[in-house]
Amino acid sequence: MGKLISSFILRSFVSGGRSLCCSANTMAAHIEALRTPKKHHRFDDALALFNKMIEKYPKPSIVEFNKLLAPIVRMKHYALVVSMYTQLELFGVSHNVYSLNILVNCFCQLGRIDFGLSVLGKMLKLGVEPNVVTFSTLINGLIKGSKFSQAVSLFDEMVDKGYQPNLITYNIILNGLCKIGNTDRAVRFLRLMEERGFEPNVVAYDSVIDCLCKNGLLKEALDLFSELKVKGNKPTIVTYSCLIHAMCNLGQQKEARRLLNEMVDNNISLNVITYNILIDNYCKEGMIFEAIDNVDIMRKQGIEPDVVTYNILVDACCKDGMVSKAEDIVDMMRKQGIEPNVVTYTSLIEGHCLQNKMDKARGVFQLMIKEGCAPNIYSYNVMINGYCKAKRLDEAIELFNEISRTGTTPDNFTYTTLMQGMFRLRRVAAACKLLGKMFASGLVPCQVTCVILLDGLCKSGKLKEALKIFQTMWNSGLELNIVFYNVLIDGLCKVGHIEDAKELFHNLSIEGLKPDVYTYNIMINGFCKGGLPDEAYQLCRSMRDNDCLPDSISYNVMIQGYFRNSNTSKATQLLAEMVGKGFSADLCTATLYLNLLLRSDKSILF
Repeated sequence: MGKLISSFILRSFVSGGRSLCCSANTMAAHIEALRTPKKHHRFDDALALFNKMIEKYPKPSIVEFNKLLAPIVRMKHYALVVSMYTQLELFGVSHNVYSLNILVNCFCQLGRIDFGLSVLGKMLKLGVEPNVVTFSTLINGLIKGSKFSQAVSLFDEMVDKGYQPNLITYNIILNGLCKIGNTDRAVRFLRLMEERGFEPNVVAYDSVIDCLCKNGLLKEALDLFSELKVKGNKPTIVTYSCLIHAMCNLGQQKEARRLLNEMVDNNISLNVITYNILIDNYCKEGMIFEAIDNVDIMRKQGIEPDVVTYNILVDACCKDGMVSKAEDIVDMMRKQGIEPNVVTYTSLIEGHCLQNKMDKARGVFQLMIKEGCAPNIYSYNVMINGYCKAKRLDEAIELFNEISRTGTTPDNFTYTTLMQGMFRLRRVAAACKLLGKMFASGLVPCQVTCVILLDGLCKSGKLKEALKIFQTMWNSGLELNIVFYNVLIDGLCKVGHIEDAKELFHNLSIEGLKPDVYTYNIMINGFCKGGLPDEAYQLCRSMRDNDCLPDSISYNVMIQGYFRNSNTSKATQLLAEMVGKGFSADLCTATLYLNLLLRSDKSILF
C-alpha cells in the first residue's frame, strides 16, 4: 500500500480553499451533504471538514467521524480513509466496531487482506466485539483474493465462536464456491442455508444457476430455476440471461426464444446484453439471417442495438464470406449514430483476407487509421496472416516493422505467423533471424511457434538444425507433445532415415506419449516409400494396441506401396478391406488399380 497521507498533506490539499464554519449544526449539514448521492463531490470540502473536526476540542466522537468517512468510502477513496483513521488514532479518538469495520473493508478493497485480519486482532485486543459485518467483510476479502480455503476456515471459526452468519455471509461463501466452479459444493451449500433457516434469495439462486450453466449443467440449472419460481421468487434478468446463454451454447435456440418470451410475459425488461447473447449464438450456429431478424425484433421492443450487436453480425457475415453484407451492416450502424470500432474494422479486414483480397483488406486498414481508430495487435496479426497466405511476404514484413513504430507490441502469434510465412517461401535465414528477434524482445516461443520452427526446418532440408533445436527443447524441459515428434519423424522419413524414425517412434512410450493416427500414417508412408510395405502392414495391424484405428490415408498409402512393389494380390486384398470399412480410394490408388485392370483385362475386385 502507498504511504499514508499525513495530517500536513491533508491540510495542504485544502490550503487556499474557502473556509468552513465549524459550528455543530454547519458540520452536520456538511456531513449530510456528503452522504447525499451527487454526481460531483467537493473533495476539498470533505478534507477541510475532517481537518476542522480533528482540530476541535473536545474532539467529536467516532460516531461523527464515521458519518463523514462512510461517504468517502462509497466514493472508493480507500487509502485516504485509512490515512484519516490513522490520524484519529494519533489524536486519541477511540474506535468502535463500526469504524473498525470500515477500516477492515478499506484494507480488503485495497487487496491487503493481511492488514484487514490484523484489524480483527486489534479489535479483540481493544475489547471491541467484532460482529457479523466484520467477519463477512473479511470472508469476502479472502474470496476476492482467491484464498477460498482461508475464507471457509474463517466462516467455520465464526460459527464455532457463536457468531451467527446472516444471509449476506452465506451469499458471499456461495458466490465464492461458484467463482471457483465447485458446482456440487455450491448446491450443497444452498441446501445448508435452508437447513439453518436462511431461505436463499434470488441472488443466491442466480449465483448457482450461473455456475451450473457455465459448467454445461443446463438441466440442473433449469431444475433450480423451477424451484426458484415455486418458492415465490421472481427471476431476474441475470437469471434469464445465464439460462439463455447456456441454451444457445447447446444449440437450443427455440428454448432460448421461449425464455425470452417468458421474460416479456413477466414484465422483465429485456436488455441489449440478453439479445446480444442470443444473436451471437445464432451466428455461431450459422443462422445469420435469423440473427438479423432478432435485431428487428429487439428494435420493435424499444431496445436499440449497440456496437457489440453490430460487431457480432459483421464478424459472422465476414467469416461466412458475405463481406458485402457486412459492409451494408456497417453503413447501417453509422446511420444509427454508432461509429465502427477496432473490432468492426478488424472483422472487415479478416473477411477480405479470407477471400484473398489483400488490397481491399489494406484499404480498410488504412481507412481505420484515417478515421482515428488505432489498430490493435489483433488487427496487425490478421493483416500479416493474410499477406503471408497470399505469399506477399515483403508486405507482411513491412507491416511487422510498422508495429513497433506505432507503440504496439508484437505477440507470439505475430512472430509465429510471419515465421510460418517465411518458411513456406523457403526464407529459412529470415525465419531464424526473426526467432532471434523474438527472443530479444523477451517473448518465450509457445508450443505452436516451436512446432512451426521444427516443421519449417525439416521441410527446408535443415534436418540437422531441427534435431539440434529439438534436443535443446527437450533439455529445457519444454513439454513436447506428440505433434513435435510427428514433425521430426516425418522429417526423418522424408530424407530416408527410416531406422532413426523407427527409433524415435519406439521411444514415444518411454516419453509417456501415445502415437496418433497421424504418427502411424507418417511411419506407414515412410516404410512404403522405402520399399518396406510389409513393415507398414505390420505397423498398421498394431494400431489397435494403442487404441488407434487406420483411416483412409493408412489404407491408401499401403495399397499404393504394394502396387509399386508389384504385390497386386496384397494390394487388391487391402483395397477390398478398405471399401468394406467405408473408405474410398484416392486418385492415386484408383489410377494404379485402373492400370492393373487394363493390363489384366478383368476385374480382380468384383
